[in-house]
Amino acid sequence: METNNPDLENFRRQWQEEVTARIKNKDQEASNDKNHAPSKESEDSAVKFTLPPIEVLGDDAETVDGISTQAYHDLEDKEDARKLGSGGLLSRPSTQTPKEPGSALEHYERAIEREDQGNLGDSLKLYRQAFRLDAGVDRIYKNKHFSPSTAKIKHANPNPSNAPATVPNTAHHSLDGPSTEPVAQLIASFSTSSIPAAPPPTEGSSPPPCPIAGIPSEILVEVLLETAVADIASFARLSIVCKRLAYLVATEDRIWERICYGHEYGFAAMHYTWAVTVTGHPLPSPLGISELQLSEPIDLSALTLNPNVAISTHFVPSAPPSLLLSPLYPSYKAMLRTRPRIRFNGCYISTVNYHRPGASSAPSTATYTSPVHIVTYYRYLRFFRDGTCISLLTTAEPADVVHHLTKENLHIHHNRESMLPSAVMRHALKGRWKLSGSLDPTAHDEGKSASEPEGDVHIETEGVGPKYMYKLHLSLRSAGRAGSTRNNKLVWKGFWSHNRLTDDWAAFTLRNDRAFFWSRVRSYGMGW
Repeated sequence: METNNPDLENFRRQWQEEVTARIKNKDQEASNDKNHAPSKESEDSAVKFTLPPIEVLGDDAETVDGISTQAYHDLEDKEDARKLGSGGLLSRPSTQTPKEPGSALEHYERAIEREDQGNLGDSLKLYRQAFRLDAGVDRIYKNKHFSPSTAKIKHANPNPSNAPATVPNTAHHSLDGPSTEPVAQLIASFSTSSIPAAPPPTEGSSPPPCPIAGIPSEILVEVLLETAVADIASFARLSIVCKRLAYLVATEDRIWERICYGHEYGFAAMHYTWAVTVTGHPLPSPLGISELQLSEPIDLSALTLNPNVAISTHFVPSAPPSLLLSPLYPSYKAMLRTRPRIRFNGCYISTVNYHRPGASSAPSTATYTSPVHIVTYYRYLRFFRDGTCISLLTTAEPADVVHHLTKENLHIHHNRESMLPSAVMRHALKGRWKLSGSLDPTAHDEGKSASEPEGDVHIETEGVGPKYMYKLHLSLRSAGRAGSTRNNKLVWKGFWSHNRLTDDWAAFTLRNDRAFFWSRVRSYGMGW
């Protein structure tokens, strides 16, 4: 039974009137469009007599009224007919099909076109086809479109866009990258430069004082000399401060000569003959006289440098003929960088990783169930200036070893039950080292110069017992980028065990062993 609600009846009546009004308006608009629509014959005649000829767009059309158009190469012919011509009318579809690329360079060029148009799918396919045909197609494209001759022509106008110099623009940059001016010529151009003062902190305020800017060059060289003797790494980093310091660091040969001939980093600390015994004791007298038989004891402190005694930075030891400049080492800086030498402010670490098959718990022929053991161990070598060294083979990681790799921790309170952090040194071995090369006075007598190159390192360490001795033959190399850190790698050449009683030699295989790499340890300081 329906109830009479006056509000509901009013809502229904208003809704019906609104729907009826909308239908009437739509019918009226449709009739007006039919009345104003031109006939087909009049439209054809207007196009035939009054409009300009229609231009058919091909693949070569790039702009319309100065505005670049975007081509859609994946549309059908029906869609191509809907494109606008230069007069704003519909153009007929082009009957010319684009030429299919044949060579790798054509595929690469077509891929670049598709990428510029935003069609990344086709561009990726073309790039893949180009590199399948020729893996070096990118270099061929660069040589064709960005050859050095073309770059020189483009460089004639440094600002082709006529934009202000302050506006960042890729056209302002060289296509060949940074300047190819030789480093020596670039450093020579810094000779007249001065140390610039710091700019004022705010506009209108006075600049802060810069006392080093007014120091004469003679005093500045002495400051740099003291810095180089204290820390050569800090001295080298001064070259990035300003042009003046870069010029002094690179060209002041007196500083590099002092470093080369000094005991801190130079070749005065190198040993080319055995300086001590394997256990670190002084060598016996060549006449066979023991030190205990001498009336006066020998002051052994005179044989090594005392770190507590200040060394004059102005003292330059007399150089042997082999340390003089030569075509191989034209400057002291080149000699220090390239001539083989041992580093004392760090240690050399060799990380060995290999895997070996394990024993299965149950007999099975399935290989995927057999366990595989991954073995990792480390070898450590630290050299000292007195000709001694420490060799250690352990599974402990470098962070737990390098700070304890000192002479004080050798065989002191390191039993099997020890839980001290320095207990990793329980298996450390004492040893001695020497370098081969032209500085070895016995090289010419023993005929070593013809067979042994400069830069080989000979190490003799203790063995598993008193009657055994280990001998290591390594070669100094450089790892990393060309021109970066030198003499930071030791490559294996041989490893033997010597029985002192029977004079037998046994060679160890180096199948799993890897090269040593130098790592600086700040706690070592200068490595005295």
